[in-house]
Amino acid sequence: MLQHTIDERGVVTLTLDRPQLHNAFDDALITELIKVLALYKENPQSRLLVLRANGKSFSAGADLNWMQRVAQYTQDQNKADAENLAELMGHLYHFPHPTIAVVQGAAFGGGVGLVSCCDIALASDKASFCLSEVKLGLVPAVISPYVIAAIGARQAQRYFLSAERFDAQTAYHLGLVQQLCTPETLDSQATVLINTILSNAPVALTACKQLIHRVDAAINPELRDYTTSLIAQLRVSPEGQEGLAAFLEKRPAGWLK
Repeated sequence: MLQHTIDERGVVTLTLDRPQLHNAFDDALITELIKVLALYKENPQSRLLVLRANGKSFSAGADLNWMQRVAQYTQDQNKADAENLAELMGHLYHFPHPTIAVVQGAAFGGGVGLVSCCDIALASDKASFCLSEVKLGLVPAVISPYVIAAIGARQAQRYFLSAERFDAQTAYHLGLVQQLCTPETLDSQATVLINTILSNAPVALTACKQLIHRVDAAINPELRDYTTSLIAQLRVSPEGQEGLAAFLEKRPAGWLK
């Protein structure tokens, strides 16, 4: 489900390993990611973190079975579930050392959130992206602070509201990813970037991250509570229930009839 290693240079590599499910995540994977991020945060050897995925897709977002369970949750249960995802995004965003996402394939929903939480993202020019939540009667609430920090409110207005799929070139122009590579050169270009960052002073790198977060201080506990409460409310609303049911039953949602 999740592979993780640290090499002699202090490079931590986390690899999503559910290729048969397009690396979609559920509550178990979220909990595992939180534990692993906490482990390497406290490891004095850690200097840099790389987030990768095996298979065709980077991450398809929420796992189908998880969505089926969530559809039956109360609002309080949904709030707790959303808090778990918010904790993961917060751990990744506030990881004390530089973080790099290496995006080899499709990133949807929460997968876009993971990319946005990393300091730097490299992507294959064959990758694609989508924030599809409104198609389900929901909103990308928990990931929204990080995605908006990455692409800006104006672009979020389009891609949150349209739920359209966009290509890697568009993601580059939006600022979601900062470098495009061919599929054949993605790994080698990631290696170049890793080596470039490792040549810099480690304490200064951590201070740089703290500086950026201090200057751009919009992400705070009040915002986290608002986003998790909002998604919990929408998941149990009539529209959210209809959207999830339509998706799971592979039929058009009621508002399309």
